Amino acid sequence: MKRLILSILLAGVVGIFSCQNAQNTTPAGNEQSTVVQPKEGGQSTVIDSVSAPDVVKIALSSKDHTTLVKALQAGELVDALSNNGPFTVFAPTNEAFNQLPAGTLDDLLKPEKKADLQNILQYHVFVGVLSTDMMKDGQVLNMVNGVNATLHVKDGKVMINDANVVASIRASNGIVHVIDKVLLPPAKK
Repeated sequence: MKRLILSILLAGVVGIFSCQNAQNTTPAGNEQSTVVQPKEGGQSTVIDSVSAPDVVKIALSSKDHTTLVKALQAGELVDALSNNGPFTVFAPTNEAFNQLPAGTLDDLLKPEKKADLQNILQYHVFVGVLSTDMMKDGQVLNMVNGVNATLHVKDGKVMINDANVVASIRASNGIVHVIDKVLLPPAKK
């Protein structure tokens, strides 16, 4: 009985090593490798044309959010917002960015201002899914950057701080609320 068990174990070990060697070798005459190298990058590089788009893919597909996408890329936040979430993203339009004082956006997109840009962008993100029907007047949200923003609801219209929510789009990892102003966190005291 011991010999039978020992033979089975030995055969299993030999089989495992044979399989590993077979996966790492290239058949004679075939110069192509059988090992598939993963694409470099994070979650945002995953190609999926079947699932609902995530919050980043929604912004990428919008002609009204090209400035936001540029800012997310400069702030290196694309992969973070492509993850599972759930996220509620308050997404300023290009026109909202145009309302900033002249030169502000160009300055924030500089590499040395990345921390400031991230702070502003993170002030547009709440962890959790919050649809407009769940929003209450005076409700305070603790945004990703750790600073609070306040919701205002009156006559069916929703605002966050002084920005109007003009549209909402469900995403695979949360919800995007399109807003008409850039949210600026209060200055630190």
